[in-house]
Amino acid sequence: MTSKLKIAFATLVLAGSGMVSAQTLLNGSYDVAREFYKDYNAAFIAHYKKTTGKDIKVDQSHAGSSAVARSVADGLDADVVTMNTSTDIDFLASVGVVAKDWSKKFPGNASPTTSTMLFLVRKGNPKGIKDWDDLIKPGIQVIVVNPKTGGNGRYAYLAAWGYAKKKGASDAQAAEFVSKLYKNVPVLGKGGRDATTVFLQRNIGDVLITFESEVLSVNKEFGEGKVDAIYPSISVVAENPVAVVERTVNKKGTAELAKAYLDYLYSEEGQEIAARHALRPRSATVLKKYAATFKPLQLFTVQEMFGSLGEAQKVHFNDGGQFDKIYTVK
Repeated sequence: MTSKLKIAFATLVLAGSGMVSAQTLLNGSYDVAREFYKDYNAAFIAHYKKTTGKDIKVDQSHAGSSAVARSVADGLDADVVTMNTSTDIDFLASVGVVAKDWSKKFPGNASPTTSTMLFLVRKGNPKGIKDWDDLIKPGIQVIVVNPKTGGNGRYAYLAAWGYAKKKGASDAQAAEFVSKLYKNVPVLGKGGRDATTVFLQRNIGDVLITFESEVLSVNKEFGEGKVDAIYPSISVVAENPVAVVERTVNKKGTAELAKAYLDYLYSEEGQEIAARHALRPRSATVLKKYAATFKPLQLFTVQEMFGSLGEAQKVHFNDGGQFDKIYTVK
């Protein structure tokens, strides 16, 4: 048998045994969503098998959301991106990797879940931290993600700025307030998980500003009782947008699978899994069921306070913007 015939025969044997490689989907996602997607992927794989009879595999790639976006732009073949800030998907749209109208492809601004920013403090809250004002006090060390590398950091910054504005501050006073907060930041995390590691493994800081969903992950990974979650009086609505990576799915022929994967995030099961991971579901039914998880607080939207995340990006986070004026990376 020639080598070509051997290869053809081997392929037929594999096909007959069902071992021809199942379609694989790669989800490029932000740091603190890894546990959620681990559970979601298992549910989606089972659902897809049940409804189509097909076996599939889902792989994950996690980092700070902006770092993931840059990797995808540079050639990482993610079929979908599931982010915590729309500016990172806008960036991918601007370089032709994602559809220009990506935010209209799925319900709720293509954001199946939302979150908000809260504080994690050490057990017993030894520094008595209750609200944003406490974070600018002398001697308080704040751990937060670099807004240049992660949506977690951008939302933390915008939540602090919005808090000051909601309390009646002018733009100049809000800038001063946020500047004082970042003077209390000894080190910036690269992404949400990195910031958590700085806070809990390196034991740096008195308070970690992070997504509400990170509380569960911390308890799971580091053990219950290491931290207390503190809800500030006011915080920001953080949308978790998703998009199909057109460049990849056109090349791999995975457009249908990628859409099904993101559609299922809106299903009752997808929303349930999100709620169990402390991601605020869009489904009113599921949200009501998990009312004890999602404590009420005064929330404002980015649109209301900053026009859009794109506008906030230009003013605050682009090189030479407001963040660069108030913080020098240490």
